[in-house]
Amino acid sequence: MSDRIAILLAGNKMTGDTRVIFNLAEGLIARGFEIDLLLASSAQFVLSDLSKQVNVIDLQTPVTARTSSMIKLLFPLLHYLRRVQPKTLISNLCFANAIVTLSKFLTFPAPKLVLVEHLALSTDEHDGEPHSKLLPLLIRVLYPHADAVISVSQQIGAELRSKYNLTNVLAIANAVVNSRLTEQAQSDLDHPWFASDEIPVFLGAGRFAAQKDFTTLIRAFSILRQEMPARLVILGDGALRSQLEAQIQSLGLQADVELPGFVYNPYQYMSRATAFVLSSRWEALPTVLIEAMACGCQVIATQCRSGVDEILSGGEFGQIVPIADPVAMAAAMKNSIQHPISPRLLKFRADDFSIEQAVDRYLEVI
Repeated sequence: MSDRIAILLAGNKMTGDTRVIFNLAEGLIARGFEIDLLLASSAQFVLSDLSKQVNVIDLQTPVTARTSSMIKLLFPLLHYLRRVQPKTLISNLCFANAIVTLSKFLTFPAPKLVLVEHLALSTDEHDGEPHSKLLPLLIRVLYPHADAVISVSQQIGAELRSKYNLTNVLAIANAVVNSRLTEQAQSDLDHPWFASDEIPVFLGAGRFAAQKDFTTLIRAFSILRQEMPARLVILGDGALRSQLEAQIQSLGLQADVELPGFVYNPYQYMSRATAFVLSSRWEALPTVLIEAMACGCQVIATQCRSGVDEILSGGEFGQIVPIADPVAMAAAMKNSIQHPISPRLLKFRADDFSIEQAVDRYLEVI
């Protein structure tokens, strides 16, 4: 068996979780490991910035976030494990993790298996999101056979222990901050709203989905806009775009709110925005919040499960407001203008989520 480490990414979109997995792969390579990045399908991923030293393997098995779909992934994965025999397999995404655990029984020699949970698993938090009723049972039965289960936040780890009686769980924060992020934050941005600090500009980012609750952010901005000049940019795209556009029009905010779509380098915006606002109903460890802080940007976040308190240390490094409360959010936005936190302090806190620290912790497990 070689010293090679395989990292399985079963998702099919570029997300914050995808970025941290790429970061982890590159961080392990910097420590001298050979890394195979296994993708269920590479079609939707932007790989141009990924280090050429990462060996990308396309399993050519497009899957959806359902347990029945993930079973399709098991066969090409087994073929890879038997052929290459990596020392360690790190799997991401709860729907894949349960199925991947079966490889422990179907491969010899079996790799050390590390499962990473990026999501709070309470099904009542995932209204409107695809999930399997079998998943809790699969977690309870199969996860104990993994060598380690890593939760990206302390709260997710506590949930895994209490709800599923798992004893092999430890929390390791995501690998977020690196020199590339800093360089991208400093690159030029050709956008008239960010050319000066005369009018405050607030920033949101993410999928246009119910989880992100951009409707509350837009309502909060509307309240703030009645008191002072301000602008709002929401980066991203998704199924609710037309609904958000209709809301913006109904509130008469067309001149002050922009939805530019997916932006490859959001850090250009974060480093220049007055504040970044996370309006989500739920999260795990919201990477985008850490990224904004690493850019020296003020942050405002809802009290959503499960990583906001951990990142902001209960409000020391940013304002925390109730979920779906546009009045409280508007007040926090106004406060971020009047009483900003030092960008230097925010960057100092973001360094706790550096790639180096994450790799150190992973190596303790591996």
